[in-house]
Amino acid sequence: MEDIETGVEFSTDKSKIDIELTHKFLTNSYWAKGRTIEAVKKSIENSFCFGIYLNGAQIGFARVLSDNVLAYVTDLFIIEEYRGKGFSKVLLEKMLSQPELAELDLWFLATKDSQLLYEKFGFTMITNPEMYMTRSKNSIETKWYKSSATIG
Repeated sequence: MEDIETGVEFSTDKSKIDIELTHKFLTNSYWAKGRTIEAVKKSIENSFCFGIYLNGAQIGFARVLSDNVLAYVTDLFIIEEYRGKGFSKVLLEKMLSQPELAELDLWFLATKDSQLLYEKFGFTMITNPEMYMTRSKNSIETKWYKSSATIG
């Protein structure tokens, strides 16, 4: 949907996503450094995707992973030259109000530097972090499972 006065358009149409721009941004970000273009394409195929466009050119992006009970927001960005102009707020507003996602019970995200933005949309710090765990493919502590998986 486009705002005629400002030329800003929000879209969930994956075919509109500028894969090269999205990959270039993500592969240089702190959270997706080095991500391959193949991984970016696959992540887009398997997620709810949201683009924000100005005069037809993509200026931002976000993905949501969801099972219709909870959602995880990831890869949200506005390209540098358009930051500080309210585009991330528009993107979040539209994303959180999407009919497929608006009634979900729980949303998660991780950010190193945008807590103040997300707080404006009802996100809060985890009050019981001792309940949450993560697992990374590079975690030495989880290498044990490979050898025990053959037991049977």
